[in-house]
Amino acid sequence: MLLRRMQSLLTRLYDAPVEHDAEDFLISDPQRLREVVGDQRGPLSDEQVFVVQEDGDVRIGLFIDERVLDRLERQDPLNALDEGNLHDFCTALEGVSHFHYLIWSLARGRPVSLLELELQAEVDKYATALALITQQRAGAFPGALHARMFNGVSFLPQLDEISRRRYEEANRHAARYCRSLDQRYLHPRRSQPEKWLAELRRFFRCGHQEKIRQLAV
Repeated sequence: MLLRRMQSLLTRLYDAPVEHDAEDFLISDPQRLREVVGDQRGPLSDEQVFVVQEDGDVRIGLFIDERVLDRLERQDPLNALDEGNLHDFCTALEGVSHFHYLIWSLARGRPVSLLELELQAEVDKYATALALITQQRAGAFPGALHARMFNGVSFLPQLDEISRRRYEEANRHAARYCRSLDQRYLHPRRSQPEKWLAELRRFFRCGHQEKIRQLAV
């Protein structure tokens, strides 16, 4: 049920329901993932959304490693998100974000680029963590969260150069965008959470090119 609750966070945050539940498309056993998508070079990442063609049909699935899920079940981030479970929360939320945004876009006939998926996931991770921690701490703004989530990030060593550049670009754009939202709408002296939410929902509905144009300003 944990992933279902995480997906509900995104649904409420963006007012963007979808017909499919990420939990129903989950694979958590790495061996089962290899059977579905074939052997991959290097170690598997802890999360990924995969698309497989079978007999003329397209199958979409979500992999999140069972060890990540086990740790989150023991230390539920929706009850208390802190340094002890933040990394695993971000891993799972990233997978749920990819799945949710992909399904939401496909239902509207919208193409989705890999950069767009990664960029939206970076924003989703920060926005949901920020909302959760603020709620859990009786409204106190977690000022150190932005640096914790965006600075000093590392990437899997098996990534090729194109993939690494895509992740770096998504991280850079999302960090600047989220910092801008914090400064404009969540500053303690002029907090306007309703405008923060409206801006997030507008950005979610933008296409790839529109997102990039906004971030380039």
